Amino acid sequence: METRVVEGGGRLRLHVREWGNPEGPAILLIHGWSQSHLSWEYQYGSDLLADEFRLVALDNRGHGMSDKPLEAEHYTDERLWADDVAAVIENLRLDRPVLVGWSYGGFIISDYVRAYGEGSVSGINFVCAAVMITENFDNIGPGFLENAPDASGEDLPTNIAAMRRFIRACTAEPMSGEDWEKALCYNMVVPPQVRGASVTRRIDSDDVLSRMTLPVLMTHGDRDTVVLPSMGQHILDVCPTAEASWYEGIGHAPFLEDPERFNRELADFTRRAGGSV
Repeated sequence: METRVVEGGGRLRLHVREWGNPEGPAILLIHGWSQSHLSWEYQYGSDLLADEFRLVALDNRGHGMSDKPLEAEHYTDERLWADDVAAVIENLRLDRPVLVGWSYGGFIISDYVRAYGEGSVSGINFVCAAVMITENFDNIGPGFLENAPDASGEDLPTNIAAMRRFIRACTAEPMSGEDWEKALCYNMVVPPQVRGASVTRRIDSDDVLSRMTLPVLMTHGDRDTVVLPSMGQHILDVCPTAEASWYEGIGHAPFLEDPERFNRELADFTRRAGGSV
């Protein structure tokens, strides 16, 4: 494992880690709202992936070990999110990586493709990904809507209670005790002001999805109550290159709930996207 600090959009410092085969095809893992690169432990700790692929994960701005300015403007400008991804690709010299975006990571990938195009990427895996949040597009579920307001407030007991509920909502069945404790810790590292500011912008990614020429894998659990399965279906309806991988009995975190299948499918998709099969 190697650790780096990359200067992202607005000169904000991003914490980035990488594992695996430095000569292998690159996979860039982009986590969701209030999460961390640690979300991907079952991927970067997988021999199936690490033996063959170069695995890179960042802490998004405001998250994990990256800089956490509290002013809302650091999280409401889509170009800053796009610049963060571009900075990681450029500074680590990633050769046309597959972008894997979980939940809010779907917004970030769309921001990147809108600003920088498809040329530096070989494929996209949207994982229970949010791609639209507007007044008339109701595909965000109660697992998020019932917890995000309290998770974004400044009262600590209320904040903790909301994050406990939110983490429970992320999986269809309870996590192991160890996974639960880790998730609560790295979720609580994110300031509530960051959580709140991140979801104030209105986002419509149909312009990006409808013109997509890259291979796209849409991975979604059919019991997801955070980003509803209808969001995944929307990606399939709008994106001409998207293929589906539905997980029966799985919630918002297929990579945690069924990591063996997820890792196998990600490896296969990365090989196909890179033209190696």
